[in-house]
Amino acid sequence: MAVRIVTDSSSGLPQEIVDELDITVLDLHVMSKEVKDGVETSTSGLSTLELVAAYARQLERGGDDGVVALHLSSALSSTHSAAEAAAAVFDDTVQVVETGTAGMAIGAAAMAAATRANSGADHDECLATAVDTLERSATWVYLHRIDGVRRSGRMSAGTAMLSAATLATKPLMQIVGGKLELVGKTRTQTKAFTKLVELVAESARGEACFVAIQHNEAADAASDLQELLEDVLPEGSSFLSTTMSEVLAVHTGVGAVGVSAVFAQAPVDESAETDAAE
Repeated sequence: MAVRIVTDSSSGLPQEIVDELDITVLDLHVMSKEVKDGVETSTSGLSTLELVAAYARQLERGGDDGVVALHLSSALSSTHSAAEAAAAVFDDTVQVVETGTAGMAIGAAAMAAATRANSGADHDECLATAVDTLERSATWVYLHRIDGVRRSGRMSAGTAMLSAATLATKPLMQIVGGKLELVGKTRTQTKAFTKLVELVAESARGEACFVAIQHNEAADAASDLQELLEDVLPEGSSFLSTTMSEVLAVHTGVGAVGVSAVFAQAPVDESAETDAAE
């Protein structure tokens, strides 16, 4: 028996990795309805009842060795609060991690924890591995257009006040404190990718890292970005490229490219340094 690792579809894990590491992925809800101008798509988190049932099944599979649950940031989805309520049913055998992020940063944490679980690590060790991976990660998103994510309410209050002029640019966002923060505005994708590569390289601090690229109908752009990153990151860095999960693609829009990286050291919080200096 082994500790069970549970995540949701926002993690964007490719199916071959899910199968190889025996990770349980729960699908968040994507709903479509006809509106005057066509079809409107929205998303919804998992309910407490759904999560209680899922955790119970995994505890049975793992012989009550425990569950580590990694879900979309609480600032982005109601799933996290539902997960905490569900976990309370099982005392300490289900531990829910506040990931503070989305996408393959969560996927990487699930991969790391599952690898430990499959090698015989106990519940506390798997939990610690997941938390450590998240602490050493960062996630950025290039948006071809910003109106979709702006309507979703997933941005910080300050970023949501973007002007009409900004909407015409190619924004580069970072997930900070669970919400999207604007870190760059450019007129072209090329300039946005140049800025993104600089940010990843600065966070790597000369050490090899793991980089996952997710795209929404932008395979060529994702390939170009990976080549740029391969040119500047240290030897030994590893890369994974995959399509963006539907639950994220709904909010980011066509043409979006996300980058999640796990570094050897926790990336420096430049915003915190700026606040301290002021």
